[in-house]
Amino acid sequence: MDAKEIEALLNPLIEQEGGELVDLQWRKEGSSWVLRLFLDKPNGITLDDCAYFSDRVSATLDEGDKISKSYVLEVSSPGLDRVIKKDKDFERFAGKPVKLRLKLPDNGQRKFSGVLKGLSEGKVSIQVEKDVKAFARENIDELRLDDSAAFELED
Repeated sequence: MDAKEIEALLNPLIEQEGGELVDLQWRKEGSSWVLRLFLDKPNGITLDDCAYFSDRVSATLDEGDKISKSYVLEVSSPGLDRVIKKDKDFERFAGKPVKLRLKLPDNGQRKFSGVLKGLSEGKVSIQVEKDVKAFARENIDELRLDDSAAFELED
């Protein structure tokens, strides 16, 4: 089972329980496989919520032995520097400081910091100082809220 299949299996369960699957990582770390889920809820996620979702997810995955290899399950909040991936997140976090890392450099640069302006026609717009730059979504390696930014640029 790959990450997309795991996400398709777990997303309905998490949403039914009032949560949101912000990110999912399925990778080999050392000699072990790790399934890492980053969850959120409208009013934030607590440690008790993480334990509850961990139990529910474990039961779902163990039912019918959905993942054949042994793995470690980690459930946590997305944190202050949460990843921005989903279409609705681009609207939700517009106006917030972000850090962006590209797969391929743009004019020799792969990392940018600025204020998220939004997503339109497959391009992510970020205000970098006085310029608004647009990046092809498929070239974005990672986009996160910048919890270290103590500024918000004015329009």
